[in-house]
Amino acid sequence: MALSLSSKLSPFPYAALAAAFYTGKAEILYDEETTKPVLELNGSKIGEEEEIVHALGKAGGLSEDSAKAASFFALVKSLAKTTAVPEILTALDSLDDHLAWRTFLVGHEITTADLFVWGTLKASIKITGLLKNGKHVHLSRWSSYIESLETTQAALASLTSAKSSKARSTKVAAGFALGLEGAKKGQVVTRFPPEPSGYLHIGHAKAAMLNQYFAKMYEGKLIIRFDDTNPSKERTEFEETILEDLGLLEIKGDVVTHTSDYFDQLYELAIKLIQSGKAYADDTEREKMQYERREGIASAHRDDSIEDNLKHFAEMKTGSEEGLRWCLRAKMSVDDPNKALRDPVIYRCNPLPHHRTGEKWKIYPTYDFACPVVDSLEGVTHALRTNEYRDRNPQYWWMIDALGLRKVNIWDFSRLNFIYTLLSKRKLHEFVNNGQVRGWDDPRFPTVRGIRRRGLTVEALRQFMLLQGPSQAIVSLEWDTIWALNKKVIDPIAPRHWAIIEEKKVPVTIKGGPASPEVKTLPKHKKNPEVGDKKTVYTSTILLDQEDAASFDDQEEITLMDWGNAYVRSKAVDASGTVTSVELELHLEGDFKKTKKKITWLAQSTSEHPLIPVTLLDYDYLITKKKLEENDNVKDFITPVTEFRETALADANVKDLKKGDYLQFERKGYFIFDGENKEDGRLEFIRIPDGKAAGLASKAGAPATPAASQSVPKHPHSAEAAAANASSMYKVNSVYGETVHPEVPTTMYKVDSIYN
Repeated sequence: MALSLSSKLSPFPYAALAAAFYTGKAEILYDEETTKPVLELNGSKIGEEEEIVHALGKAGGLSEDSAKAASFFALVKSLAKTTAVPEILTALDSLDDHLAWRTFLVGHEITTADLFVWGTLKASIKITGLLKNGKHVHLSRWSSYIESLETTQAALASLTSAKSSKARSTKVAAGFALGLEGAKKGQVVTRFPPEPSGYLHIGHAKAAMLNQYFAKMYEGKLIIRFDDTNPSKERTEFEETILEDLGLLEIKGDVVTHTSDYFDQLYELAIKLIQSGKAYADDTEREKMQYERREGIASAHRDDSIEDNLKHFAEMKTGSEEGLRWCLRAKMSVDDPNKALRDPVIYRCNPLPHHRTGEKWKIYPTYDFACPVVDSLEGVTHALRTNEYRDRNPQYWWMIDALGLRKVNIWDFSRLNFIYTLLSKRKLHEFVNNGQVRGWDDPRFPTVRGIRRRGLTVEALRQFMLLQGPSQAIVSLEWDTIWALNKKVIDPIAPRHWAIIEEKKVPVTIKGGPASPEVKTLPKHKKNPEVGDKKTVYTSTILLDQEDAASFDDQEEITLMDWGNAYVRSKAVDASGTVTSVELELHLEGDFKKTKKKITWLAQSTSEHPLIPVTLLDYDYLITKKKLEENDNVKDFITPVTEFRETALADANVKDLKKGDYLQFERKGYFIFDGENKEDGRLEFIRIPDGKAAGLASKAGAPATPAASQSVPKHPHSAEAAAANASSMYKVNSVYGETVHPEVPTTMYKVDSIYN
């Protein structure tokens, strides 16, 4: 099946989209030229949303009481046709009463009725608004639950992606609801097997999230297993940090194990392979072995006797000088077209002590041998791994068959690759060791702790992973979709604050302003009162950004946000063109809708009402090339300047923030609070990308000047940088215009007249 629809349809067919993702029975094709949703089913086309939902529900095995469901379909269809508020409220009251003692509309599980009613309500702006009045608590609870489903979130994420795409058509796989082969509820066991040799990155995040997703989907179990078979690279500290990284992703396994827990069994099984003639010891030099495998030439030791192989393997176990010369290879094939099957190494020597087993072992199994064996021993039912291992899947199954172990299903998926992004642990180690970043949690790093510190939410990550669907395509993804999803997550909860760039800030005198400072309580988020309140100080002397002041025309009427309109009566400019002062005159009767400029401002700092010194940080990609090729030298593509620091003054309310809190400095963008800088005492805020193309473009196109490499560069949003750097990294549109300002009583001015 395939469901074609346009992201521009109005009303949008949310029910059809949600049903496609919930059942996993239809591929989604966003075709911006289509005028209605169309489901292709067995050669026929269905064009009515109700019929589409029924067809998908039937294909997906959704149960329903047809008589009861039909009444809800009829109710909501009539509801969609009316614009009369009394009629809408009557229908909503009826639904609310029905759901007072029920979880779902029909029966004890989700049916097509739930999806259709939810989608129809979602598509109506008027109904959505009425539901926000808090008078339909049961209906709102039910609606919130349907929308919180991972499949619904994935469906909405796909719509966001389609809207941001410039392509005429976009294909999207409808989530992972197709499920795992042979999976049974309560019996599925998945595993996430990281090597404790570094920190998790965004690629690992996909694997970890999918393993948890399927374990939860089938009410099964998730194993976190440390693949600790190489003492040269592994350390206990990495195990601790990996568990911390998983915690940052809200992933917790049902059990934590180690491959080293099975070293004794793996050793005995290796001997079993030798005794059955399916493995042999080999001392061929590495380069020669690689050549022979590549050319399909048998090793000189391939037909050695079982006794000789056992003897050499025993010598390997001692870690002696003689034993170090040998390795153990599986006797699969000499010249199979799949080179992964050409007698791979399954055991090798390493005399270094192991961080868990100490000096006990001098030989260690390779991943290719240990992984299938331990998967089988631990009861894993489905091994999820990236499709770069696909050529090694026959090898995986050969190990299990050769040892007579329990079968394990493999489910593979595409690996995540992003433009301008390194995911190689070795290369990331180099950046840390060379001091090009400050650590593994640097906001420029694609590590889990790096992207979380940059402001990426777990919810956005989860939506993005589900949006990928069971895709097998190996492509370098843009960062825009994931940051656009992230913006939708943080925008409703991010408090709004103001900041003025400290360099060349402009003092302003206001005629008609208060004789003494006046403090008013305003909501931190005008569309979400639950975010809380903040204190705003009003005085006759304020500060503006240089860029704003420079844009003012003589006698122009502007809007001071959260205050009112004012006329620009005078502006002083020095010889360099820098505005040194401005005089405004309040015009509170003015209409904010008629002004072009909505300006943020701050009251002049005083001992009683001090402003807070802050630093705004922005970052560029670490490398200048979208995709590094195998033969590329990373050093040739390192971005010369990747951190931009800009000092500013912020309103005093930012003192209440905790490290990791999200916020929006209005007209500057979204930020995450990174704590206090111990050296200068400033509060530091990291800019969060918003998903817009201009904001994600690399700024490394222009060659760095000698001065730029020796001093802190100007931020791309400063007035000086605006002309020099046309591709500003974060272009933020005005956030005002659609918002509704709250009524705030005052004897001096009327705030409500500005925003209504």
